[in-house]
Amino acid sequence: KVTHHLQYPPGTTKIYSYFESRGGAYEEVCFFGLQYYLKKYMVGPVVTEAKIKQAEEYFKIHFSHPIWGLNEKLFNRGAWEHIIKKHGGHLPVIVKAVPEGTVVNHKNVLFTLENTDDACFWLTNYLESLLVQLWY
Repeated sequence: KVTHHLQYPPGTTKIYSYFESRGGAYEEVCFFGLQYYLKKYMVGPVVTEAKIKQAEEYFKIHFSHPIWGLNEKLFNRGAWEHIIKKHGGHLPVIVKAVPEGTVVNHKNVLFTLENTDDACFWLTNYLESLLVQLWY
């Protein structure tokens, strides 16, 4: 979702995402693991200039094409720098979830994610994609 910031309609300011178990072999799921992931990867000043530089270098290689070159807009450096300047590297999002260990019927929301800074609307689904790793 690195390039998705370019795909939102102009004027987008809020994105609200949710995660649910859509079903499968079991009708219930015991939801756990979110707190660990949040504390390890998303709490505190997690956006740094060094991490931005590392990501930019990686995506320059990933997005470069031998004929067409590189579209500099694909990596959203300015938005990541905004998070450092305005939020001290803290992620401007709210996560709400059912309590860890709760058994929930499938097709119910397990957690939601919403941006708290209008300029960071793109961050919601960027992070939601990472949080889905809890499921695997």
